[in-house]
Parts: sequence; C-alpha cells; structure tokens
Amino acid sequence: MIDPYVYILASQKNGTLYIGVTSNLVQRIWQHREGLAEGFTKQYKVKTLVWYEQHGTMESAISREKALKKWNRAWKLGLIEKTNPDWLDLWSEIVGVTKY
Repeated sequence: MIDPYVYILASQKNGTLYIGVTSNLVQRIWQHREGLAEGFTKQYKVKTLVWYEQHGTMESAISREKALKKWNRAWKLGLIEKTNPDWLDLWSEIVGVTKY
C-alpha cells in the first residue's frame, strides 16, 4: 500500500531545509535521522522533520514537492511556521509516541 507524503526536514530553526517525497514517511525519516540516506541531508545534517503533508496519490505528492522546491525561502519558512511555529521535531508524532 502506498502512502504518499511530502515532507520538509531542517538542520535547525531557520536552518538548512530539504524537501522530499516518499511512500513510507516513517521509514524515510528514520533513514534521514540515522544518516542512512546518502547525499544532501547526510552531508548537511538535515534530520529534523518540521512539516509533512499526506496526499491521495504519488503523482499529486510529486507535483506538490516540485512546486514547493520552486517557492522562495520565505514562503517555505511561513509554511513550516503556520503549523509548527516552534520548529518541533515531528518524529514522535509520526511514530505515535507521546512526549511528556
């Protein structure tokens, strides 16, 4: 079963951003967090999940990812801060762990 998501990772608040798309959000974010995803995120230590959005189809998720990558930085920051103003790591939210 495909569960398409678009996501944004950050190195820190207002830091380096990475926009990606996946059919398995938990697995893909775990790979980024563990440094198993070679490339940009590993090189720049971009590991914090700060925003994500589920889509009905992989085609719509890919289209949204491409559109977001064209946005200017201010718009991307605004998108994150609209739902996550404190730039919290949303990892515990996607794996169903409650923070105390």
